[in-house]
Amino acid sequence: MDVDYDVVIVGAGIAGLSAALYTARQKLKTLVISKDLGGQLNMTTLIENYPAIHKISGPELAKRVEQQARAFGAEVIFDEVNSIEKVGDIFVVKTWGGDEYKALAVILAFGKTPKELGVPGETKFKNRGVSYCTICDAPFFKGQDVALVSWGDLAREPATILSSIANKFYWIFPSEKPIHDDEFIEQIKRLGKAVFIPNSEVVEIRGDTKVRSIIIKNKKTGEIQEIPVAAIFIEAGYVTRSDFVKHLVDLNERGEIIADWEGKTKTPGVFAAGDIVAYPYKQAVISAAMGVAAALSATAYIMKLKGKTVYSLVDWRAEKK
Repeated sequence: MDVDYDVVIVGAGIAGLSAALYTARQKLKTLVISKDLGGQLNMTTLIENYPAIHKISGPELAKRVEQQARAFGAEVIFDEVNSIEKVGDIFVVKTWGGDEYKALAVILAFGKTPKELGVPGETKFKNRGVSYCTICDAPFFKGQDVALVSWGDLAREPATILSSIANKFYWIFPSEKPIHDDEFIEQIKRLGKAVFIPNSEVVEIRGDTKVRSIIIKNKKTGEIQEIPVAAIFIEAGYVTRSDFVKHLVDLNERGEIIADWEGKTKTPGVFAAGDIVAYPYKQAVISAAMGVAAALSATAYIMKLKGKTVYSLVDWRAEKK
């Protein structure tokens, strides 16, 4: 069976685009398929912690890497993959748009989608005070009053961060306690920045050119109140859409793909990178590095499949003496 591409990369976030840059530079015929350009980078107005780049927006970073990848011959199309099947040594990739592509390897880098509240104003104020990544965006609101919607273990990191950065943060959660850890709750209380708002939910986000306030409702009493804030951090977990590859990879309880440090999965020829991988630190620079690792692993796999010598893709592992 003939193939259309050496490698198909699913996802055009920083992981997928970085992978495409490297496979294309290795002279592999590379196709990137994604519903959009940038993925979660599109939710980030300003990035200040990407090495060698002082300040850049998420969309601009994605565009730059895309341009680099295209310059080396990578192709990028906007569609959504709905199935991947392995037939012999060939992967058949199908999209919702009705197209089909055959490749020797695939790199899964389609990321995860933050859970949204689904309330009025949320979409309007994304990147203008609505954030789904406290560790990424909290520094932009240093010394200001903000809101946090989060509970359970997911809330540990954002609550700790906001306790050191915000002037005050309103912690909104749907139960009596935000987390079943009294020691942690007391620790946050001692820091003096949190205003606990139990049994409540955000029903609207208001503003003009940016977030100015939130409307919350007490689920027990029905009481409605408006709270002035400069930002709202929503840390309610992520939605993973990995079911379409579960026959090819192992998934954890959160739907994340199990891959080793080289990006390899349980199926030869299937590699994974970025936020969809079961790895705790979800940062752009880490996703980029994971994309590169997956790309180099895919390159070595394809060269072996073609019967070519796998010349040095640079193995820095020192031999024991």
